Amino acid sequence: MGHRKKHAPKRGSLSYSPRKRAKYILGRIRYWPKIKAETPTLLAFLCYKAGMTHLFTVEDRKRSPNYGKEVIHPATILETPSMLICAVRAYIKTPYGLQTLTEAWMEKPLKELDRVLTIPKNFNTEENLRKIEENLGKVNKIRVIAVTQPKKASVPKKKPDMMEIEVCGGTIQQQFEYVKTLLGKPISPADIFKEGQCIDVVAVTTGKGFQGPVKRWGVRILQRKARKTKRGIATLGPWKPAHVMHSVPRAGQMGFHQRTERNKRILKMGTDGKEVTPKGGFIRYGIIRGPYIILDGSIPGPEKRPIKLRYPTRPPKRKPEQPPQPTYISLESPQGK
Repeated sequence: MGHRKKHAPKRGSLSYSPRKRAKYILGRIRYWPKIKAETPTLLAFLCYKAGMTHLFTVEDRKRSPNYGKEVIHPATILETPSMLICAVRAYIKTPYGLQTLTEAWMEKPLKELDRVLTIPKNFNTEENLRKIEENLGKVNKIRVIAVTQPKKASVPKKKPDMMEIEVCGGTIQQQFEYVKTLLGKPISPADIFKEGQCIDVVAVTTGKGFQGPVKRWGVRILQRKARKTKRGIATLGPWKPAHVMHSVPRAGQMGFHQRTERNKRILKMGTDGKEVTPKGGFIRYGIIRGPYIILDGSIPGPEKRPIKLRYPTRPPKRKPEQPPQPTYISLESPQGK
């Protein structure tokens, strides 16, 4: 029997390279799904992460051996104060991609909007809406500009977070009539999503700063008598090619990367945050004062991080017959007191 070489699997995943620091704390939505709906609807919502807990639900997957029984789920709780629709934007299609036709802002914008951007002066809402309506034949997409209202949540800041939300379903004419009714009004997640639905979560992960290859890539620590270093790698690569390849685990930025987690199921939606706030409040967040959403499993980011919820781009084939039935939600203090 000859000497058998040990298998050394690749440490870390190259699927997420380059592991650079995200440019903004808000994740970018680069793709909007095309849903088949007769009536127009918004495709996303912006909220804040409060913390995690666990709950029991009745298993409703018929193929599961636990069908009809109580099962435990780790769950994430998001505070979802209503968003304000402050503008409508129309896009036309050109050989160089989408181009803005015009945008119509609400009559009296919030003062907090000055912290985000400079609102155009002397704008005429009715005139801009009329321009969009006259060019509906050219319009390819209609989106709204929405802002959060942090003062209604337990997030200690005054500056609202802004995002652009695409409208889908129905015809362009129906979409335009729909967004006209929303302009200047608040929307809640219950207007977009429903219990039991799967959604995609777009967020920026918790930042961990500059880390070495042991923590960043999971490489093994070298032996005690190793030359020069122990928390590094033994070699940077071969002589030929005489350069360090991109697949070699090196030190660098860890965390604060944008990630999209698909098909997170909504276990519960409510309007009174006291129903799900643990004793003493969430660590590093506090008390949920308004509407909330409970998602199955964990999501990226620390507490208070803005989270974007989007209609799923790859929805599961299995469609539950009814919303989940939570039988118990843990309200025990996470500090163990």
